[in-house]
Amino acid sequence: MAKIEGVCREIMDKAEWISIATTGVDGPHLAATWGDYIRKLGFVNDEMILVPLFGFRTTERNLLSDNRIEVLCTTKLVPSTISLGRGCRIRGKGHIETSGKHFAAARDAFSWARAVLVINVEETHLQL
Repeated sequence: MAKIEGVCREIMDKAEWISIATTGVDGPHLAATWGDYIRKLGFVNDEMILVPLFGFRTTERNLLSDNRIEVLCTTKLVPSTISLGRGCRIRGKGHIETSGKHFAAARDAFSWARAVLVINVEETHLQL
């Protein structure tokens, strides 16, 4: 598994919002969450991202048939050599948990969480 480290970690630590892409029978689907939500749950060994979920029903449906997931985070607070900001694309496998230690952490941090999205990071790529 790849780790979220270096500039990619710095971007995630400063991103205001983060987009999440999955694919289903109707094609690509995008969802988004606040960067603060992910930072509050933390990262597991810099190899796993935890996202508290309230909705995300289409994402959940898509992951049942195709567990590939992509995350894009960006911020203007991390400069690049060619633009005002940087981004990081993260690819991995995702699944939804409604019990267990990751779900318990999500519920403790966010009383509204109905589940937690667990993303196992396989690769990271800097953007810009």
